[in-house]
Amino acid sequence: MLDDTTRALVKATVPTLATHGEALTRHFYQRLFSHHPMLKEVFNQGHQHTGSQQQALAAAVLAYAQHIDDPSALHPALLHIAHKHVSLGIRPEHYPLVGQQLLAAMSDVMGDAATPELLAAWGAAYAQLAEVLIDLERTLYAQAAQQAGGWSGARSMRVRRKTPHGEAICSFELVPADGGPLPHYRPGQYVSVSQWVPSWGLQQWRQYSLVGAAGGDCLEIGVKRERPQGGCPMGQVSTALHERVQEGDVLAVSAPAGDFVLHEDRSTPLLLLSGGVGITPMMSMLAHLAATRSPRELHFWHACQSPRHQAFAAEVQAHLAHLPNAHWRVAFEADAPAEPWAQAGRLNVGDLPPGLLARADVYLCGPLGFMAAQREALLAAGLPSEQLHQESFGVG
Repeated sequence: MLDDTTRALVKATVPTLATHGEALTRHFYQRLFSHHPMLKEVFNQGHQHTGSQQQALAAAVLAYAQHIDDPSALHPALLHIAHKHVSLGIRPEHYPLVGQQLLAAMSDVMGDAATPELLAAWGAAYAQLAEVLIDLERTLYAQAAQQAGGWSGARSMRVRRKTPHGEAICSFELVPADGGPLPHYRPGQYVSVSQWVPSWGLQQWRQYSLVGAAGGDCLEIGVKRERPQGGCPMGQVSTALHERVQEGDVLAVSAPAGDFVLHEDRSTPLLLLSGGVGITPMMSMLAHLAATRSPRELHFWHACQSPRHQAFAAEVQAHLAHLPNAHWRVAFEADAPAEPWAQAGRLNVGDLPPGLLARADVYLCGPLGFMAAQREALLAAGLPSEQLHQESFGVG
């Protein structure tokens, strides 16, 4: 527990962090990679290029300072971070390296305002945060490794089958190269996959959603090919998977992780609402519901650009055939087919059955603009915020 003086000093930095947080985090990452270049393999270098990782860290540091009196309010966010860390292989020994460079960056950016007392306060605050995350991650690592078929770190997985789904997504069926069993995972979780990026001279890890139900003989992931735009180096790993990885190749894969998961213990109605590649975590939820012949009322809604971009259409229909109380709708920006489940234009939550949102659990995933618009519409239509579960890919 931090003392009153320490908390007061940390809170006093809130205005500075709100104004100069991104300058601080940019300088922090420069220092971190200069002093510890091996950590470039842990951090997504595409997100470094766009600045989204720096923005996300600045927001996180600011939120921690704002909630320093009661960090328990940040527990859901910290659990989300812990799952990401476990999928990337972050270990306790990494935290002192990060803490040292964060304090040094504060000293460099804040200048004389970064007094010894202030840096000592932030050092204590960081140590508290690190302890919370290390404890969460220790539990997650143990849960992943101790279950039947589980493991910790990277495991060699062979690509059994590679299947295109629409214009932009491929699925990869992964089986253990050692012939061993696979662990149970929760519908909506993901694994991390490592690929060598020659232009960077680095291994890079990326998270990809599992698209099948647990209990099968493979882990199947869905990968959207991200195409670079305007010189941005995004899409290096997904391009490699689409273009270079073939059936029979072996990949390094993390154990399943993630906190965007279907609440299997509930009987509430469900709205699975996705846009674009956001359909991938919904597929494992749908597969689980179909495998268990769930009687829950289900509305499976998806938005995509055109029929060329529609992924998993056949799989969705096959799963829905096992669900007696399921409804399907797909909105197309262009060239909507003449099908009873298809529509042109955008999804409108006003088309849901009256009173559904007051009772339903809603799972939302897709591009950030899509998610922001749908979240606003759902809450305005009466969805209680605690019944909204969402996942944003990337840095979150």
